[in-house]
Amino acid sequence: MTFFQKQIKLKPFSRGFHLITDVVEDALPEINQINLGQLQVFIKHTSASLSINENADFTVRTDFESHFNKMVPENAPYYKHTYEGSDDMPAHIKASLLGASVQIPITNGKLNLGIWQGIYLCEHRNHGGSRHLVITAFGV
Repeated sequence: MTFFQKQIKLKPFSRGFHLITDVVEDALPEINQINLGQLQVFIKHTSASLSINENADFTVRTDFESHFNKMVPENAPYYKHTYEGSDDMPAHIKASLLGASVQIPITNGKLNLGIWQGIYLCEHRNHGGSRHLVITAFGV
């Protein structure tokens, strides 16, 4: 079994849902050496998350942001963790709902995503800054 791992620093993204599939693939070209395996992408932050979803229609990402903001509002009167700004506690909740990692099968040296699937960076802060990912590919 072969293992490859790299940590990358993403450029800062605005609040919202952003496709990063190409960034992940470009960061670890060794994926093409794996015929059968897995790719794990892990984000090292508590106020941003990762997800896999629609990669073609931008409005899906806009709708995700709108829905998450309604589902997990800012300035809820019961929040105690408020000293880092009104977007911080909701960002932690959103990140927990979506998760810190995604796994994708690797088949014949390529990510085996569905035709309409892509990897999302879900930035839940207004000014989250650059984010760090650990990308691990393994297989035979």
